[in-house]
Amino acid sequence: MGSAKNKSNAARKARIEEMRRAERARERRNRILTITASVVVVVGLVAAGVVLVRSQSDADKDEAQRPSDKIPGKFVTGKDGVKTWNKKLSSTHVETSVGYPMEPPVGGDHHRAWMNCNGDVYDKELRKENAVHSLEHGAVWVTYTSKAAEADVEALSTKVKQTPYTLMSPDEKQQDPIMLSAWGHQRTVTSASDPNVAKFFEKYVQGEQTPEPGAPCTGGLSE
Repeated sequence: MGSAKNKSNAARKARIEEMRRAERARERRNRILTITASVVVVVGLVAAGVVLVRSQSDADKDEAQRPSDKIPGKFVTGKDGVKTWNKKLSSTHVETSVGYPMEPPVGGDHHRAWMNCNGDVYDKELRKENAVHSLEHGAVWVTYTSKAAEADVEALSTKVKQTPYTLMSPDEKQQDPIMLSAWGHQRTVTSASDPNVAKFFEKYVQGEQTPEPGAPCTGGLSE
């Protein structure tokens, strides 16, 4: 009887030991699976981070390169002193900034919202992407720097206020004190009394160069 009992105890211990070995094996497998899963997650996160950084870098690069290499052409100066861009200017609506190859810009991709140009005079520099849209509608844009005489600024302001499809704003980045711009065309004038001011207005306010003749100069942005 004692012998049978001993055999029973031995068998029970063997089963318990077998169960313990199985449990330890399961724990090892679970640890391996957990480590593997963690490694996969980490690798995935690292890969995603690399892709994100590269994508951002490419986007920044594209943004930095967008300007001049996407607006082909150059200015050609006519006998009348008006500079004309010699290539067709794109007119796609964009949400990003555009680095135009001319200052002020005379065309190219621009924001969908235009600056009001119904004789509007602004005392701050404008976002160029909005002003370019105004040029697309046939406006003439008068710009000046701090080197322009105050009397000329006042006289030009009066002229603009009296002329639909025009706008005026300061632009310290331009080369000359007073400049006139229309879609694809630009010139420098010496003063408000320069006869070329009237000639430019007459020819280019809603002129033949206008990509969208009759489009509104109101209902846009006012600042």
